[in-house]
Amino acid sequence: MRRNLTGALLLLLIGLTISSCTEIKRGEYAKGTAYVACDDGFKKILDEEIEVFEYQYPDAFILPAYMSETAAIDSLMAGKTQLAITTRELTPQEIKTIKNKQKRIVRQNCIAVDAVAIIVNKDNPVGLLSMSEIGDILQGKISKWSQLAVPDDSNIKIVFDNPGSSTVNYMREHFLPEGAKISDNPNAFAQKNNQQVFEAVKQDKQALGIISVSWLGDNLQATKMPVGKRLESLKNTNDTIKTDFSEAVKVLKVRRNDEPEGYKPYQVYINSGEYPLFRKVYLISTGSNSTVVHSFYTFVTGFVGQKIISQTGIMPYHVNPRVVSLK
Repeated sequence: MRRNLTGALLLLLIGLTISSCTEIKRGEYAKGTAYVACDDGFKKILDEEIEVFEYQYPDAFILPAYMSETAAIDSLMAGKTQLAITTRELTPQEIKTIKNKQKRIVRQNCIAVDAVAIIVNKDNPVGLLSMSEIGDILQGKISKWSQLAVPDDSNIKIVFDNPGSSTVNYMREHFLPEGAKISDNPNAFAQKNNQQVFEAVKQDKQALGIISVSWLGDNLQATKMPVGKRLESLKNTNDTIKTDFSEAVKVLKVRRNDEPEGYKPYQVYINSGEYPLFRKVYLISTGSNSTVVHSFYTFVTGFVGQKIISQTGIMPYHVNPRVVSLK
């Protein structure tokens, strides 16, 4: 397997060589290499999109760089990459800047509806939180598990990924006063990525983790199905496949303050809006038509690319879901 290039080395390569391709006719896929900057919260999704895309088009290569959402947008604005996955669209001013400085047209498409999951250790008795309780935890008003009717006077250890991530940005905007940061809470502990958040909660009964829900479900690679058979299956199924959450941690139900019932971030509840912590995911491209960049953009926003997203546990934006019965 080809290793993913990350960090400064990859960004240097991106700056030197945005993409390599040959001229292609309408409907064909370009040959060569393209680079994509992606928030770490969507790593599982992008890894699977790349694997299936490269299998289907063996002369095209996608090299991902996983970073904070802030860094991904900065890379796009600086022309270091022509592809980025984020949870917000570029503003009209940002689009104008790219057009004026890079002479490129921006394409941006919503590819998924993701959810932010709240997780605790599987031995933690808490099963549900209200939106106001989540806000109070992040602001430090609720700092001990005993304040949530748990017979444990230990501090709640808030575990999150890097401060510039899309997940942290979302929680800050929804629950904290303007200018405040999650890291201001003395019981908050930043990790490098979502995988470390998952592992910290798995090992620590006092931890409360904030994580993208796509990190918690079964995925295509977990089935050990050869990529060729996987591609065939994706082409021949039309409905959304419900995935179960990992049993290594507990995924909490979340309820709105004015509602008695809470919901876990299953696809059906993300789609209905009953699970409140949801956000859109965008694929942004500045690549021209005859490039690998545009080929990959077309793939991810197309039927097979959207089916891959449905397998990760979040909602594909362009595929109608099948509502399933959940216990």
